[in-house]
Amino acid sequence: MIDPPRDVLGPVLGEPAFDAHRPPRRELVDDCVHCGFCLTTCPTYVLWGEEMDSPRGRIHLMKQGLDGEPMSDALVRHVDACLGCMACVTACPSGVRYDRLIEDTRAQVERRHPRAPGQRLLRETIFALFPYPRRLRLLRGPLRAYQASGLRRFVAPRLAPTLATLESLAPRLTRVPRPPGRVPASGPRRAVVGVLTGCVQSAFFPDVNAATIRVLAAEGCEVVVPPAQGCCGALSVHNGREAEAQGFARKLIDRFERAGVEHVVVNAAGCGSSMKEYADLLRDDPRYADRATAFAAKVRDLSEILVELGPVAPRQPLPVTVAYHDACHLGHAQGVRAQPRALLAGIPGLVVREIADPEICCGSAGVWNVLNPEPAAELGDRKAKDVLATGAELLVTANPGCLMQVAAAVHRLGGEISLAHTARVLDASIRGLPVAALLQPADGRSR
Repeated sequence: MIDPPRDVLGPVLGEPAFDAHRPPRRELVDDCVHCGFCLTTCPTYVLWGEEMDSPRGRIHLMKQGLDGEPMSDALVRHVDACLGCMACVTACPSGVRYDRLIEDTRAQVERRHPRAPGQRLLRETIFALFPYPRRLRLLRGPLRAYQASGLRRFVAPRLAPTLATLESLAPRLTRVPRPPGRVPASGPRRAVVGVLTGCVQSAFFPDVNAATIRVLAAEGCEVVVPPAQGCCGALSVHNGREAEAQGFARKLIDRFERAGVEHVVVNAAGCGSSMKEYADLLRDDPRYADRATAFAAKVRDLSEILVELGPVAPRQPLPVTVAYHDACHLGHAQGVRAQPRALLAGIPGLVVREIADPEICCGSAGVWNVLNPEPAAELGDRKAKDVLATGAELLVTANPGCLMQVAAAVHRLGGEISLAHTARVLDASIRGLPVAALLQPADGRSR
């Protein structure tokens, strides 16, 4: 069993753990009655059996900080170890808002705790790259050449854990034209929607964006794709980079306000979760607080808007058995579970199988798998085994991180299953494509 990560320098001596800027709220801390219902759903507690790597253990550390204790090595280490999957929020009978607590605590840690130089460099490198779609797209050419060269079988085993994780997560790259700025509805117009193209999604899964736009248009939506959208800030806010996340949020609100859409449709679970929380993120900003509230009310996951509108495009049969994986920030953070299953059930010939222990995260968790590659791989292998045990031909999920994480784990285990975003499955059925269009090796690599 892999031990918890230990990568911090130590406490800031002589100072209270939290300053006055948005500390974890005591009333939310006090909601926790330490019943333990969260324990079996928490990935890090499942891995390590360590009380302080459970939600109630971390809340105990937060309470100590609010009581004036310094920002200890233990607090930082255990807060860093949290995946932010929010399974505990679903499991908690007392309604504890652990999601708000962990984000506020992480922002305190990020501002006030000096990290080891190696960790600081790694984090700055990640956040200089991942939230910037153009920078990610610049990697596509060299990455495609590397994948085609056959070097990965020789190079990958020699890479350090973090680089090896990045290499293993890289999906097979395909050439897809950039989406047009506006696509008319097919048939009578039922809604005008904007689509978030995202960072990782646009760089590495452009086919998912293309499928999303086609499905929305087929269901009677006029689709607007605002140019130069930028990042939604999800990765930043989930890692305590509050000011950075607020900057991304303001720019995105500006872009979509100018687009004049009724709804903002998102096909990446982590992005949608954060965008629905913009009102809290920008609550202290007099220029954006009300605008953020109005924007958040428009945000819909792709499956939500399709179920709200109801289907009008005929579905063609797809005779395939699929396993549906609940992305954490879709199922736990947004509470969107029934809608994707309802959409899949509406496809003739398609059979859905459930995965064991669905509440346990696959280990992706934004960039957690890059910061913590070894425990992430253990969680990924656990999820991949449960997926393969279903006997399904195709795994369907709604988040790019999950797709990459599970694909890497399936490859590591020597298993075979195809993976697809929900949008691609719906698109294939509406367009009458053969099942073979979806059935590719999980990682896209030749076997």
